[in-house]
Order: sequence, then C-alpha cells, then structure tokens
Amino acid sequence: MPSNNNDQNFDDESDDEHDFYQLVLTGCAAAATFTSFQEKKPCRTSSHTGYKFVMDVLNGHEIRCFEQFRMEKHVFMNLLETLTKRYGLKEGFDMPLIEVLAMFLTTIGHGLSNRMIQERFQHSGESVSRWFEIELDVVCLMAVDIIKPSDPQFKEVLDKIRNDDRYWPYFKNCIGVIDGTHIPVVVPRDRKIPYIGRKGVTTQNVMAVCDFNMCFTFAWAGWEGAAHDARVFLEALRRPELGFPHPPRGKYYLVDAGYPQMSGYLGPYKGERYHLPDFRRGSSPKGKKEIFNHRHSSLRCTIERTFAVLKNRWRMLREMHSFPLEKQVKIVIASMALHNFIRINARMDMEFKPYDDDQGLLPLNEEESRVDSLVEEDGSHHTREMEEQRDRIANLLISH
Repeated sequence: MPSNNNDQNFDDESDDEHDFYQLVLTGCAAAATFTSFQEKKPCRTSSHTGYKFVMDVLNGHEIRCFEQFRMEKHVFMNLLETLTKRYGLKEGFDMPLIEVLAMFLTTIGHGLSNRMIQERFQHSGESVSRWFEIELDVVCLMAVDIIKPSDPQFKEVLDKIRNDDRYWPYFKNCIGVIDGTHIPVVVPRDRKIPYIGRKGVTTQNVMAVCDFNMCFTFAWAGWEGAAHDARVFLEALRRPELGFPHPPRGKYYLVDAGYPQMSGYLGPYKGERYHLPDFRRGSSPKGKKEIFNHRHSSLRCTIERTFAVLKNRWRMLREMHSFPLEKQVKIVIASMALHNFIRINARMDMEFKPYDDDQGLLPLNEEESRVDSLVEEDGSHHTREMEEQRDRIANLLISH
C-alpha cells in the first residue's frame, strides 16, 4: 500500500503544475489584452490628412500633380469623372473619391507599400487595401473599353504613316505593331521555374498591340516569363473570347523575327541587319533588304517606345509587390488602360513628350529587346503573300 508521504508529494507536485499553468494562462491573457489595446489605439492621427495632401497638390504647381499622380491636373479630374460616371466608382463612408484615386495612382506610380501609403494618406492598412482593390477593379472595367482600336474597321490611314515620307506610301496598309514585354512577377517558390525569363528573374510575359499614336489596342498579361512571344501570339489568335483585333484582308501588323510569317503579319528579312543600334554603330543600310529592315525597324520601334513610356510612368511595373498573381495581372492591365487614357486626354504629357519631339528617339533598353526566332515555319504559318508584300515594299524603297 502506498505511503502517505508519497501521496503528499504527488499532491504538492500537482498543485505546483496547476499554479504554473495558471500563471502561463494569465500571462497570455495579459499579452493578448495589451496587443489588442495596442492595435485599437489610433495610429494615423496627423492633422495633415490625405485629403488635405491631395488638395494641396491639385491646387499647387502643375508639375506637382504630374510628379505625384503621374498625370496633368485636368487629366486627373477627367479620369475621376469618367470612373465615377461611367464605371460605377462610388463614394465610401471613410474616404472621398478624389483621395481614393490619388492613393491608387500614388501606389502604382511610385510603387509604394501599404504601410507607406498609410502614412502618406493617414488611413488604416485595411482601408488602403480595400480601396486599392475597388479602384483596381474599376480601372480594369475601363480597360475593356479603352484598350482597343480607335478605328475597329481599320479604314483610316494613321497620321503617323500618312504624314511621314519614310513610311508613306510604303506602309500605308500597316495598322499597328505586335510585341511582348516582361513585367516582374512575385510567385511562390514552387511555381517560380516557368516564370524565370531570359534574364534569370521571374516575370510575366505580356503580349501587346499598339497603334502609331502609342496607344495599346490589345493586351494579354499573365503568361509565364519563359513563354516565347510567338506561343502567346498564336494562342491569342486561337481564342476568340480574347477579342484580338485581327487585321482585315490587305492590312497587316508589323512583327519581329520571333513571330511566324503569316498573312496579316509582316516581319523583316532574316539574316540581315535589323535593329536600329546596329545601323547607328555601323554603316548606312545597303541593298533593298537592309533598307527595308531599317525602315521596318524604325516603325516597329513604336511599340518599344510605348512600353518605355508605360514603365517609366508606373514604377510598380518595375518593382511589383507580392500580391496574388491575379492582382499582379490586373495591375498591368490597369496601368495600360491609364496609359491610353492619358495619351487620349493629355495636352503636354512629360512622359510622351520626348518621343513626340524626337521621332528617332530610342528607349534605353531597345538593344535588350531582341528575340531569336523559335518558330518553325511550315505550311500552316508560312505564306508567300507576306513575302511578296515585303518584296514590293523593298523594291519601292530602293527605287525612291
């Protein structure tokens, strides 16, 4: 039979253990109460509110609005009215719409984190995140209407072609340019490999079409960085739900050597000098093939210039945040929609101005934009039609 001493020792140990757990639970409760108190204590209490900041910028020098919100004042106000009246952006109880728009543009324009936006606009992290989502969805609604050809039937010859002796009448049937660009993307570790592009970083491959006014007329974002431009292009042609603006018979887009040579898509002569820096470093173009390639490249460079304006304006496209992938894709499309809105409505936009003033200006990364052809041309893609079109233009160029 156990002794009384053993029973007493067991009871003492049980009491000690009980007291220890009670102490732990009390400590946890106190910590939780302290944390809760800390979280509920107002943090963004500056008298210089986000609304005051926005109005100070809008009522100040024009350059301040451009630097902060990445557009002219009148474009900002026009955008606010458009998003409100046409796309259903509605006032909330905690923030005026003018501040919502300013906060969104500051976020993508400067690539600021949620915490930095909290401090700048004096709102909670929840409010910043919620309104960013709302604004992003509304701008993406606008994208459906604004990222498309201004002339869906392609009946008019664009001024860029008609008013430039380098391209008229040789490229009178050209309706735009197709190319891809890479935007940084943040994906989970186990999904990284397909998104690693040629430079060894994770990107999304974005297919775009632009006209010669430097407006996007089609965009498809979200492809893995390792995907070749031609693969994305061919998939876009196969999927009618994407609304790709196919060229009417007799019209065509310019593409580089990485795309298949097929009806409606005019590429350069392969095996000849093509990129503009090659001509600038070396001798002038010689022979009809080089002359054609030089002219083709200078016109096709419109899309490189357009990408440059897009990325220079919206810093988040150079330093993407770790949002869910779907949101990262939406940010790209929204940025392209805003790009078009600014181009259509601006009077003297400082991102477009250098390219408007100097038609020969190349973006700094033009030399890095080269691709190799990974497309095997066969009977399904390769057509004599575009070869003959290219030869006709080359012969006209050499004869003038």
